[in-house]
Amino acid sequence: MALQLVQVNFKARDDSALGRFWAEALGWGVSSEGPGVTNVEPVGFVWPDPAAVCIDVVTVPDPETVKHRVHLDLATTTSVAHQTELVARLKDLGATLVDVGQGDVPWTVLADPEGNDFCVLAPR
Repeated sequence: MALQLVQVNFKARDDSALGRFWAEALGWGVSSEGPGVTNVEPVGFVWPDPAAVCIDVVTVPDPETVKHRVHLDLATTTSVAHQTELVARLKDLGATLVDVGQGDVPWTVLADPEGNDFCVLAPR
């Protein structure tokens, strides 16, 4: 049987705030299976539909103190102007520019409000 990625899990100090950030960033909705857990998924999504890899945001008492081993890449933008608009919108939502040693690359590296790195890919 083949493996299928079904969700990404973020640890957060404030699951609902970080969940709202990702829902706004992706244009998705939020739900919760209980206190301390926010589920971010496409509107109308029914798990385990393979159409999307959802995000579960789970409250933890302490912030991450290690370098993240994995980060998300947001889908390729359609133009340089689109990439610039998307980066500006994400910054308005609370993302910040970060330098992870990427050098001169065509994508933009950002961090969400709790410091999780992600990239906005350049048009290809």
